[in-house]
Amino acid sequence: MFDFQPTLSDDLVMLRPLRATDWDGVFAAASDPLIWALHPVSDRHTEASFRPYFAERLSTAGTLVIIERPSGRMVGWSSYGNPDEAAGEVEIGWTFLIRDHWGGFTNRHVKRLMLSHAFQFVDTVIFRIGETNLRSRRAMEKIGGVWSGRMTTIAVKGIAIPHCVYAITKDAFRPTQLTETAAH
Repeated sequence: MFDFQPTLSDDLVMLRPLRATDWDGVFAAASDPLIWALHPVSDRHTEASFRPYFAERLSTAGTLVIIERPSGRMVGWSSYGNPDEAAGEVEIGWTFLIRDHWGGFTNRHVKRLMLSHAFQFVDTVIFRIGETNLRSRRAMEKIGGVWSGRMTTIAVKGIAIPHCVYAITKDAFRPTQLTETAAH
């Protein structure tokens, strides 16, 4: 049985289950319009748009808030979802990070922790990334994600948005690949 609510940590980040009391810290992290500029819901930086999304993610029990260890500041979240026991896979997604953590170590540390946890239960982790979200697609490729050739559509505000399905398998996963490089 997959554990959707772990607490995971290393020297840079701690991930723990999202709580209702996290609203202020998470919304402060999410309120930058540039975070959502390439997202299908580009107004998610507003309270009116983010509040229902927060409630949805809170209800899934798979969302983990990302806390920067040195400062204790909430810098985003990521989630587990859509388990497929027959295929031996789970999805990681719904991730956002504040801009000063883009392109650096945080995403790699978060994904290393989440993948290491997931591979205790499944053989494949998938990621669905909006076809036009090139920043997220490049980030996925940096951490070893391979486009599976599969496409799905996800309805966002009633509009079907094409998504590329990336995958990382247990056999291909190299945790050290996600932490190699100079000190953060």
